[in-house]
Amino acid sequence: MITMPARKPRRNAAATRRTPLLLDRAALKRRLADDMYDVLVIGGGITGAYAVLDAASRGLRAALVEKDDFASGTSSKSSKMVHGGLRYIEQGNVNLVRHSLLERHRFRKNAPHLVHRLPFLFPILEKEGVFDARLAKGFEGLLWTYDLVGGWRIGKLHQRLTVPEVLAQAPTLRAENLKGGLMYFDARTDDARLVLTIVRTAAALGATVLNGAKAESLLMQLGKVSGARVTADGDTIDIRARAVVNATGVWTDELDAKADEGHKPQVRPAKGVHIVVPWDKVRINCTVTVPIPGRARRATCTRWGNNVVLGTTDEDYQGSPDDVHCTREEMDFLLEGANTAFEGKLTPDDVVGSIGGLRPLVGGKEGATLDMRRDHRVTVGRTGMVTVTGGKLTTSRHMGELVIDKVMTVLGRRGKSRTTDLPLLGGAGYDSEAVAASGGIAAHLGERFGTEARFVGDLIQDDPSLAEPIVSGLPYTKAEVVYAARAELARSVDDVLSRRTRARLFARDASVDAAEAVGAILGRELNLPEAEVERSVAEYVAAVHHEKSVLLEGAAA
Repeated sequence: MITMPARKPRRNAAATRRTPLLLDRAALKRRLADDMYDVLVIGGGITGAYAVLDAASRGLRAALVEKDDFASGTSSKSSKMVHGGLRYIEQGNVNLVRHSLLERHRFRKNAPHLVHRLPFLFPILEKEGVFDARLAKGFEGLLWTYDLVGGWRIGKLHQRLTVPEVLAQAPTLRAENLKGGLMYFDARTDDARLVLTIVRTAAALGATVLNGAKAESLLMQLGKVSGARVTADGDTIDIRARAVVNATGVWTDELDAKADEGHKPQVRPAKGVHIVVPWDKVRINCTVTVPIPGRARRATCTRWGNNVVLGTTDEDYQGSPDDVHCTREEMDFLLEGANTAFEGKLTPDDVVGSIGGLRPLVGGKEGATLDMRRDHRVTVGRTGMVTVTGGKLTTSRHMGELVIDKVMTVLGRRGKSRTTDLPLLGGAGYDSEAVAASGGIAAHLGERFGTEARFVGDLIQDDPSLAEPIVSGLPYTKAEVVYAARAELARSVDDVLSRRTRARLFARDASVDAAEAVGAILGRELNLPEAEVERSVAEYVAAVHHEKSVLLEGAAA
């Protein structure tokens, strides 16, 4: 029997439910075909998710469709940081930092089970570091600014560390040039689970949400956008809406062109890559920022359980947005950076997972993407479609608010956003200390589902075999696959192993070994034909093989 930690009193009826929120694809498709919506959001990443939640919380009849899976694009391949952005202070964009830190605070309040405090360590090195002792003094001034404009809300101010204190956090750092360190505090999140939780919170408030639903064209009436024609599971659905939002990220220009043939491209993709290595190869207890040799940039190394994620962002990208992976060259320079900073020797054989994603920056084609501003833009086109571009994960709640503010003007209605203090599902009454103290499966589920973990725990109590791990070496249980099918609109093996869990990222090869078992559970839960289950398994195995070939063999992405 699994005993979940006691819950605090409820603060929000939508965020704390007595029964699990079960989502049925067939019923959702019928609603999309039959209902008239105030707003249809196209794009199921972090921005679209918060837009539909904002709309539903204002009482609008709202819908969201996503062509693949929630967070399957950029929003599951980010740095997973909820942060103000020290770099933006260096660029002089203090207002963005101030606002981002306020939004970080709101995320930690509304989703305490998903957004956790994270210490960042900058080693001070005599040479070959991000900065030396002389530059560290100036950098500490940036940290004071960061703390003063909102960093303080996280409960800790930055610290200057001695050499022994640095090595206590990162014992494998090369010590010969080490002079000390600076530590400040930000936050991190499982980006895919955060998006899914926002979408499910919107559904709990009455929104209709559907993945695997591609907007093939836009419906027009009297020269204005009035909905979208969507294909889902072989069905074609005309969704009628008084307002339509384009929140498709790096695919924004493609959808805008369907609304306006004269549209000129606005989005410039910037590529970010991350690789994962076992923790015992690096042994850090926080995020450590290290230089990349020969490049005017830095990388972050972050512990996630028994793994460390190494990554960097903001390389210009010209390829297809539908096939983005970490390449051999990118992996090699991340490994080189880690090997320069840490003792030991990481090799490509140590890499257990990787991701590559695109950030939809707004602006021209000149200059480095690293130097481009991260402000968002919300516009209304001449056919009435609301388009949101730019921004970052940390400010997604506010972006959703601004989007629906613009939708309200299109609708000619009034109403203020209610998401500032709106807990996400599983967040209301969550007690992080009690969850951590519970240990075992209960702690694992609590940190992923918050107070909703009791629903997954109920599945295990009914069938103890569901407590078994689904992927060797990872804590994810079979119960979580069952719950993903019943309550989280998981349709495929990839949905489960890449986003409902992060098995593909943290144990790529072991996740392939688990694909058939995941497919079997989905087949039973969703009543899928055997041929469809086999196809789902085969597609996942092929996708992982392609990812590995790009990473290890230098094959074309």
